[in-house]
Amino acid sequence: MSGTALALVLFAAVLHATWNLAVKGATGQDRVAFVWLYVVATTALWLPIGAVWVVVTGESPTWWWLGGPLVSAALHVVYQLVLQRGYAEGDLNLVYPLARGAGPMLTFVVAVTVLGQHPSPAEVAGVLAVVGGILLISLGGRVGRLAHDRAGVVWGLTTGATIAAYTLWDNRSVNALHLPPVPYFAINLVLQLPLLAVLLVRRGEPTPVRQVWAGARGPVLTVAVLSPLAYLCVLRAMQLAPVALVAATRESSIVVGAVFGWLVLREPRPARRLLGSVVVLAGIGLIAAG
Repeated sequence: MSGTALALVLFAAVLHATWNLAVKGATGQDRVAFVWLYVVATTALWLPIGAVWVVVTGESPTWWWLGGPLVSAALHVVYQLVLQRGYAEGDLNLVYPLARGAGPMLTFVVAVTVLGQHPSPAEVAGVLAVVGGILLISLGGRVGRLAHDRAGVVWGLTTGATIAAYTLWDNRSVNALHLPPVPYFAINLVLQLPLLAVLLVRRGEPTPVRQVWAGARGPVLTVAVLSPLAYLCVLRAMQLAPVALVAATRESSIVVGAVFGWLVLREPRPARRLLGSVVVLAGIGLIAAG
């Protein structure tokens, strides 16, 4: 993996862990209303940027500019709602590492078996080290609590599956379909809004959107600013390096998450979590060397 791709993915990892901490802090809010609010805020920020990008670069839109983002929008709506449910069911340092570990492993398997990518032995070892470190952070010392944490485990793994789905589709969109990342992202956001609007209207016993905004303004704006930056960094990295390696390396965000869990949320067993972080960093080193 090139140094530029690695730097993009590591920067995205810090941003990703930060906005997930914000999402965890808003788990008491109406899930659909919260997601709706931060997608609206994100769209307001990035749609003008996407329009300027098209004008400045002279890109010529095709029908795939609509079809590609439409599939991605549907996958992202599912991912966002599943993630919210996961944080309502389990700790940050249970759900987040499982989600981030399952995603790259599934992406790696599909990239190798379906897309025909051929990582080196060092890169394979690096991917396994990243996933192993994540499991050490999230599940080590929890054997006696697995029954209690079953819901968090299930939703964490389900979130990972949705991450793999949108990662593989986005990789296809920016590479095989040659869709420019910034307009692709902006159109994706716009197409999420009607999907979320339907869910917003059909939910049972809804909390007023204004009430959710009043109680979660900070998390909404944090996600709206940081999530797009992380996403665009990853899209650009996927144009510079194989998707399997990008998907694995971006899971370095769990290192930041482990520190947040220890220093911010005061979650237990910091030594084991930091050891797992070292394993993750070693895996990233192998991927970069490969």
